Amino acid sequence: MAWDEWEQLKGQAQARQQGSARMQLNHVPVDQGGNPQGDLAANQSDLAAVGDAAYDLHQAFKQYSDQARISSMKAAGGLKSEGFEIGSALDHVAEHWVDQVQSLLDATAHISNHLDYTQGAHAGDEVYIAGTISSIATLDQGFDERKVK
Repeated sequence: MAWDEWEQLKGQAQARQQGSARMQLNHVPVDQGGNPQGDLAANQSDLAAVGDAAYDLHQAFKQYSDQARISSMKAAGGLKSEGFEIGSALDHVAEHWVDQVQSLLDATAHISNHLDYTQGAHAGDEVYIAGTISSIATLDQGFDERKVK
């Protein structure tokens, strides 16, 4: 390949790149009616619903996973006692199942607890802000009364 041909191919590639639409992350062009701050919005009731769903999943999965583990271990014991090698394999799966279940339970508990904490922290912030704003309004009212007299 000649050097001139290489330079020509690079120029064509650069021209195509500049003329084509490229992916842009974290950006919505304003002319398309997008919100420059993003389209994702969540309010306290949304966060509470996610936290409640995580708690419900945690509770239900804990119950059902224990039932599945116990049934699997009983089946593994029965198969092993009958001389089936698959009984040992099923026992091995049941033992590892416990670790996987704990990972999911930890994750759902973390989500639920974090959202409960966030909701409480934001509620405390709201009380503080409302108190501060009402204090300012009281001060302003005092200044207004003084002007009238």
